[in-house]
Amino acid sequence: MSATVAILGAGAGGAAAAVDLALRGCEVRLWNRTAATLEAFADGIAHEGVLGDGTVRPSYAGVDAAEAVDGADVVLVCLPALGHAGAARALAAAGVEVPVILNPGHTAGALHFRAVFADAGCPLPPLAELSTLTYVARKHQAGRVTIGGTARTVRVAGLPGGDTAVDAACALYPSLDRAPDVLATDLANVNLVLHPPGAITGAAWVEATGGDYRFYVDGMTPGVVRVIEALDGERRAVAATFGHELPPLAEEMAAIGTAEPRAAARGDTRGAITGGAANSRLLAPDGLHHRYYREDLGYGIVPFLALAGIAGVPCPTAEALLTLGETLLGEPVRESGLTAERLGIAGLRVDDLLDRVAGRATA
Repeated sequence: MSATVAILGAGAGGAAAAVDLALRGCEVRLWNRTAATLEAFADGIAHEGVLGDGTVRPSYAGVDAAEAVDGADVVLVCLPALGHAGAARALAAAGVEVPVILNPGHTAGALHFRAVFADAGCPLPPLAELSTLTYVARKHQAGRVTIGGTARTVRVAGLPGGDTAVDAACALYPSLDRAPDVLATDLANVNLVLHPPGAITGAAWVEATGGDYRFYVDGMTPGVVRVIEALDGERRAVAATFGHELPPLAEEMAAIGTAEPRAAARGDTRGAITGGAANSRLLAPDGLHHRYYREDLGYGIVPFLALAGIAGVPCPTAEALLTLGETLLGEPVRESGLTAERLGIAGLRVDDLLDRVAGRATA
């Protein structure tokens, strides 16, 4: 592999991607919105974990998006959903034309990117999204990334005109599974189902201990898992309305490589999640500022409910989690999150949205 890849985002996901792709022969160019994060990588990106121990050095590391993407064959966006709008605006201003891949797309990331480009009056480059980040990674130290796992089967889909982006994604990650459209990848986002139930029902313990417990093990009590399964049922019902028969959460996680496959195969959601080696040591959020609240509610549950509204599928568990989350945070998450209006899909019907993601209608 000899591609030049511009990676947007120098957090754990972006750093893991830089390490992985550099080790596999790519030239890596790293962009981040703030210089302080990049300063920790002045001597290279130190890494440890499943990809070995060592240091890789990007050919570029800076805050100028136009410079970062100059000469790149592909742009890989490895950012929280909260950072997508800023990244999309930076790419639009840079006039990027090469394929752009969202790793991951989170929930409705590709639709969000398209809306931002439209607002900027710029043509959308070939765009694809992955259903889940291809790494389990954390930065316990500013200049070092710990890579606990690499995903196996992750879904990928593109917006109309995005075939070259899908092809580029599959070249970087050969185990990707091509999905029919971005609604399938949006609704295969496991974090949408995993994080809000555990974070909301565990909020008291998060605040009392500062997150000093294993989120995917100690936090997955039988009651919490029942909430997860109820939310998962709503997710699958919405997906089915759009023509996608998605597997239960445990099976999706097993395919990715973050759940115990035997438990998943027998339908044991709790056993599958708690038995997954890749996530087993990850701690809970250290406070209500954490992305499991800030991102997975406003940029997970809110766009999910926007899709559910178009599908006409009642989602009482998602609604309850969002209501409790707004109360916990003391913020109007429904208004500040990724609404149907911000996605450019307000007022659409099921057939309208399917036509739009299939390229049979104008955006």
